[in-house]
Amino acid sequence: MAISFQLFFLELFYTTNAHTNFNSNSSSSCGSSQPAWLKYIYPLNSQKCTTLVLHLNMTSPTVYPLCVEQTTGVVVQPQLFSVPRNEDLKEMLESNKESLKLEAMKRIVGLIAKGKNSSELFPAVVKNVASKNIELKKLVYVYLVRYAEEQQDLALLSIRLFSVSLALRVLSSIRVPIIVPIMMLAIKEAAADLSPYVRKTSAHAIQKLYSLDPDQKEQLIEVIEKLLKDKSTLVAGSVVMAFEEVCPDRIDLIHKNYRKLCNLLVDVEEWGQVVIISMLTRYARTQFTSPWTEGATFDENNEKTFYDSDSEEKKEQTEAKPYIMDPDHRLLLRNTKPLLQSRNTAVVMSVAQLYWHLAPKHEVNIVTKSLVRLLRSHREVQFIVLQNIATMSIQRKGMFEPFMKSFYVRSTDATHIKTLKLEILTNLANEANISTILREFQTYVKSQDKAFAAATIQAIGRCATNISEVTDTCLNGLVLLLSNRDETVVAESVVVIKKLLQTQPTQHSEIIKHMAKLFDNITVPMARASILWLMGEYCERVPKIAPDVLRKMAKTFTAEEDIVKLQIVNLAAKLYLTNSKQTKLLTQYILNLGKYDQNYDIRDRTRFIRQLIVPNEKSGALNKYARRILLAPKPAPVLESAFKDRDRFQLGTLSHSINSKATGYQELSDWPAVAPDQSVRNVEVIEPVRNPSSSHTPYHKSDSESEEESSEESEKTSTDSGKSSSGSENSSSESESEQKKKKKTKKAPQKKSKPTAVTTPSFGPVKTYELLHHMTGKGLSAKYHFPRQPCLYEPSMVAVQVILTNSSDHSLEEIHIGERSPAGLNIHCFNTIERLEPEASVTVSMGIDFSDSTQAANFQLCTKENQFSVSIQPAVGELLMPSTMTEQDFTKEQGKLLGMNETSATITMATANTSSQAISKQVLSVANVGVVSSSQNNFHRFAGRTVSSGALVLVSLELKESSSALLTINTEKSVMASMLLRDLKQALTQA
Repeated sequence: MAISFQLFFLELFYTTNAHTNFNSNSSSSCGSSQPAWLKYIYPLNSQKCTTLVLHLNMTSPTVYPLCVEQTTGVVVQPQLFSVPRNEDLKEMLESNKESLKLEAMKRIVGLIAKGKNSSELFPAVVKNVASKNIELKKLVYVYLVRYAEEQQDLALLSIRLFSVSLALRVLSSIRVPIIVPIMMLAIKEAAADLSPYVRKTSAHAIQKLYSLDPDQKEQLIEVIEKLLKDKSTLVAGSVVMAFEEVCPDRIDLIHKNYRKLCNLLVDVEEWGQVVIISMLTRYARTQFTSPWTEGATFDENNEKTFYDSDSEEKKEQTEAKPYIMDPDHRLLLRNTKPLLQSRNTAVVMSVAQLYWHLAPKHEVNIVTKSLVRLLRSHREVQFIVLQNIATMSIQRKGMFEPFMKSFYVRSTDATHIKTLKLEILTNLANEANISTILREFQTYVKSQDKAFAAATIQAIGRCATNISEVTDTCLNGLVLLLSNRDETVVAESVVVIKKLLQTQPTQHSEIIKHMAKLFDNITVPMARASILWLMGEYCERVPKIAPDVLRKMAKTFTAEEDIVKLQIVNLAAKLYLTNSKQTKLLTQYILNLGKYDQNYDIRDRTRFIRQLIVPNEKSGALNKYARRILLAPKPAPVLESAFKDRDRFQLGTLSHSINSKATGYQELSDWPAVAPDQSVRNVEVIEPVRNPSSSHTPYHKSDSESEEESSEESEKTSTDSGKSSSGSENSSSESESEQKKKKKTKKAPQKKSKPTAVTTPSFGPVKTYELLHHMTGKGLSAKYHFPRQPCLYEPSMVAVQVILTNSSDHSLEEIHIGERSPAGLNIHCFNTIERLEPEASVTVSMGIDFSDSTQAANFQLCTKENQFSVSIQPAVGELLMPSTMTEQDFTKEQGKLLGMNETSATITMATANTSSQAISKQVLSVANVGVVSSSQNNFHRFAGRTVSSGALVLVSLELKESSSALLTINTEKSVMASMLLRDLKQALTQA
């Protein structure tokens, strides 16, 4: 069949935005530059032609073969005139000019990067593997690694031309099983090379060869053993990485090199440091005994250990069984400590996890500053660091409590960062700082980030569960949030309130009633379901409200969500059992609706409930147990941290981050009961061979604060050098000069504008407490009381008077205050008493800054021969000082301290305490507050401020009928309010 063609005339322009679509072979058959510039096609005549004219840049015409079928318009390009694809690149690669070859390789690598197939150029590229141009050779190696598997025969021919160091890296990347023997031979030769760079490359190649052929493991272990003995810091990190990949269980290879690796660690490149530290952490857990037992135990979860001094019996036990740390264990801790100042965040994190898993508990705190410093990094780094801090803060709150402000949420933080900071703040919450944390949480609840606001409400619930003193305060605050306009906040508040009410339902029937009133305005299904559950669970406490709620739910049953319908059915069943007269018909109506619901869960639940509660012949004996089944007491839910169980994974690992065991994760072994023989590590310590060409600077000194940290760390290091290697003893107490320096630098709290009363109540005896019994003190006895006078030494201190008595038959000399706990406790000590005769007494004055906390102040009362551990624990009322104000000022300040800042209780007054004078006497006997004059006889008001921070504390007592009264305390210090409420309640209710 004859094919007719029509001649076309094409104008060729240099324009990039106009293209004509031809068939797929047009670009290859007409040259590489022709198709991109075709713009217009003009038919000239109907004669048959075999050529057409292209005008190039409107100048001299160029003739190209191009024919078009007249009937279909399909371009037909005769193969007689076709040019092979990539011919120009092949010509450039075969050129004698290095510049053309280099340009060709750049274009080829560019095609590979774009996903284009360039395998047909393999023979032309391989010819240049022997080029002397290092840049060209690198590009050829990149190409070979990409296409060696497709062209295995040609790749084998090119291997003999490879050079040593650079080519070994490429050779190990060519995943062709047939070259495994060649790779093994090259690795062994490179491992003995004089250049440390070549030996480092051989260590890298070991891992690649092992992944290609695991059967070579034994030969590779021999190479690893040889490279582990290498003296160069360049090789250390790479060979340890190979060890971790090939034979992580061969601990015997590390014994002889342990001390060398510890000494080389500071000079190894940063990523090598990370690998070595991880490996040494696992090694130490198998070779050393636990520093957390016997005399080295320092349990921070026990609140008493932080303040209370140990008894003499415990001291004798500690001295009898001291923990002796292995010198090699101490060597590892000492040599990794400087790396806490590294500029690489991964190195700092590795050292932190090493100290967490290996160091004695009292030494772990040195990593705190470095971890907090990492929070200035990018959000990705922040995320990992905060995850690890969250795990640490669960077990050891004391580590991060001084840096609590570093975890305050910023408006620029991402939601996942905010949530982690919230988690840490919740973990750090205790009686001393809960007031500050709750104030922060009040701000977070108002955040525009709804997920963060909901997480904050959950955190408030956890605080209320963990700290019983603020449970009522948190509940009151959450109830106020039920009036919030945001549905998410309201819903989360309801869910948290439901969990809190389960812990003490008998005291909060009013809150359940309040939630029932707000039920119609709440639209979130989970919140509605939670309220209905509360109604059903405690229906006997709200007998009038629960049936009415059920009546409303019967009307809207068909329009509710499935989770709400299930709780409606449960509520109906429980009310049927407790109040069948009012709810029998309602229950039957709801069960009939549920019987034909679209959701099969609701249908099944309805049929089950009907058979359970409605007696009939089929139900049998099950009906007798309906009340025990449906109304059984439910255990209160436990609000726990999401990071509670993450300590089962090693810190800083991927498994810890995702809270699931990742592929390749190696678990830390338990400490051995008896340490293995330490003589296996007895070899000569090899000095590090520093690489002169390396410009590596492993220290982070970017700002002044980091420099300060560096100086502090160096001071600590110099202190450590003077200690024994056992590490069993705690660091020595601060010197007197350091204590004086701290006192000078400590800022006094800002003075408040309100005047304070400085007089002591004239009635009532002063309570005296025993500080030291004469039997325990070997003749020295001490008692103390609070004179309720401003401290002359410092405004933030509480004045304490101590009466010292010599009950022995000989004089006591040099009576003074010794060490105190914690070390930063601010105490103004009395002057040394040079001599105290027998049966003589002396009264001395002290000042103690309790920081608005009832935690005991521990210190040593010393004589020339003996030391006695004593403690002064103040009542909450002694931490206050009177404040004078008018009734109007009292009401105004009270209006500012509502919600979580208000704690109240209804009490029954003792008959003897109903008069104004008796009330004032009882209140002032408990708390050092001032009386505020009142115009109402049934109102009694008292005002004071905390001594340390100056926070306002307002006490009001409203007398009601039949000896009942409402006692209210308003203050920012929630814990103090709860404790003061308890003490006042006890004083006013007892005759």
